[in-house]
Parts: sequence; structure tokens; C-alpha cells
Amino acid sequence: MSRIKNCQGMTLVEIMIVLAIIGIVVAITIPGWIRQRESSRGVACQENLTKIEYAKEMYAFEHKLTGDYELEMSDLWMEDGTGYLKFEPKCPAGGTYFVNPINTKPSCSYFRHELFAGAPTHESPW
Repeated sequence: MSRIKNCQGMTLVEIMIVLAIIGIVVAITIPGWIRQRESSRGVACQENLTKIEYAKEMYAFEHKLTGDYELEMSDLWMEDGTGYLKFEPKCPAGGTYFVNPINTKPSCSYFRHELFAGAPTHESPW
């Protein structure tokens, strides 16, 4: 007696339906992942700008500087670790940081990366 196996596999239509469902799920989730990645980069950039702002504040206080005194990143960060910043900040999106004068907030060249509105301002007591 021979037994006949009843093998049932997936048909081509069933495979296409599964692939279509996977494609729809991917199409829905990828834009959200991209937005979240850009949002995370913006938050990291804001944190770096805040660190630069606080380093500017410490530099201005210690050197008794006021007004529109121009600062450079080399004033705040030194390779030997003796500066006001431990590491040179890098924009996660590839932008360039501008330290700007003491009375001006630091900025980033990348679109929409800026220091939040609640950042400290330099009102010198001198």
C-alpha cells in the first residue's frame, strides 16, 4: 500500500498578499522613522548649542568680557582638554557651529537647528 501525501504549499497569490501586507506596513513606518531620526538630531544639536552657550558664559565671566566680543571655538575648546568644553561639539546632521559674539546665541548652519528660546543671555555685571 502506498500512501499519498497531501502536500499543500502556499500559492503564488497567497505569497503576493503576504508581501503586499509587509510592503504596506513598511510604507507606513519608514516616514515615522525618518521624522524621529531628524528630531533626534535636532535635540542633540540643541544640547551641543547649549553647551557652547554655557562655555561662552564661563569664558566671558572669567575674562570679564562684555558686549560684542568675538569668540572662536578655539577659545572654548582645546585639544589638550584644558578648555571650557571637554570635546569639540559636532552637529549630528553635519552642520557647522558658529560661536558668535558674547551677546549672541551660538548657531548651527544646518536648517532648523537653533538654540531653544529659554537659553541664557549674557547680562554682564561689569
